[in-house]
Amino acid sequence: MKTEGIEGTERFLSPGKGRGLRATKHFKVGDLVFACPAYAYVLTVSERGGHCECCFTRREGLSKCGKCKQAYYCNVECQRGDWPMHKLECSAMCAHGENWCPSETVRLVARIILKQKCQTERTPSERVLTLRELEAHLDKLDNEKNEMNDTDIAALHHFYSRHLNFPDNAALTELFAQVNCNGFTIEDEELSHLGSAVFPDVALMNHSCSPNVIVSYKGTVAEVRAVQDISPGEEIFNSYIDLLYPTEDRIERLRDSYFFNCDCKECTCKSKDKAKMEIRQKLSTPPEEEEIKQMVMYARNVIEEFRRAKHYKNILHCELLEICELSLEKMGSVFAETNVYMLHMMYQAMGVCLYMQDWDGAMKYGEKIIQPYRYVHYPPYSLNVASMYLKLGRLYLGLEKSTQGVKALKKALAIMDVAHGKDHPYITEIKKEMEERK
Repeated sequence: MKTEGIEGTERFLSPGKGRGLRATKHFKVGDLVFACPAYAYVLTVSERGGHCECCFTRREGLSKCGKCKQAYYCNVECQRGDWPMHKLECSAMCAHGENWCPSETVRLVARIILKQKCQTERTPSERVLTLRELEAHLDKLDNEKNEMNDTDIAALHHFYSRHLNFPDNAALTELFAQVNCNGFTIEDEELSHLGSAVFPDVALMNHSCSPNVIVSYKGTVAEVRAVQDISPGEEIFNSYIDLLYPTEDRIERLRDSYFFNCDCKECTCKSKDKAKMEIRQKLSTPPEEEEIKQMVMYARNVIEEFRRAKHYKNILHCELLEICELSLEKMGSVFAETNVYMLHMMYQAMGVCLYMQDWDGAMKYGEKIIQPYRYVHYPPYSLNVASMYLKLGRLYLGLEKSTQGVKALKKALAIMDVAHGKDHPYITEIKKEMEERK
């Protein structure tokens, strides 16, 4: 296809940032700035059977692929639509059987390579930026990232070499680096992971810790909606990361994953850091600065410890909950309950409780989280806040607390109307849940 651009926007050279996207017309809060179909995508393995492999629709009664018995589809149309991509994975899964276990990134890169071989023209996902233009930052990769790339390339050859012709290793190294730096996680309304994808046009937007747009997903299409009024000539900014954390943590994450130092207004003035790092009040002896620093170091370490523990094969969920509870007890001797490190571990504890079907435990943590999320740490139209209201609302309904449940769901909808658009299928589903409780 020809380069048509995106109506109401233009690609430009952003001072100090490189390429960027800016508005050429006014967008008000809730407006769809643009939509971008995925260039390539994969459904995460754990969601197979619950979501269509082609359109990511969540429904019961999906039909499985007759050959691999692993992929599921809404109907024949979806199965045919996905076949140009699925045939590669289908053959590989059949060949390797139970030993088929490439990472999601490897699966996505395999699909990109296949698409590049059969799609030579510019796609609808590349109206302002092509996939080949994505930044790789090869010169900034450390030994650990280079080793991860080498491992992924080896896995790609192992699982797909009989079914796909590869470019040389230099090209593969660049492609994996591009995907790692520019890939997106597709999530559902509760921010549960559904799959991975690349959206080149969406990747053109630069980052800000005070973004004026938000990215949500309708199936395998990314929708970019305004969460602040945007004037003509104003740059369009997305957030690449979770905005819960203090400035130092955000800058470190952005530097490690995206290779730049953020100098946005929020990182410069650090206006929210005091609230994010709230210290417990009414202590007989206020903590010394060094004690606070040590507790911050402990918090960061326990967050990483928990992240790793979740991937241990033999760990029990009661053990994960114990990590959360012990860390909350220790941090609570210095930090207030609204401190973001406390909230992080409460969120993890809530997730473990939900998995264990400890509904009262999950509700207890959710009720502590929601107020600081909504009124202190996140912007007005945050998917993190909407998802927390959703989880709480559904918990309340499940525990026969209908009034509280409907109230929480209404608050979720008020955010989702802006972030997802009023016609989104998730909103229809939630309204149906509310109607059934009347």
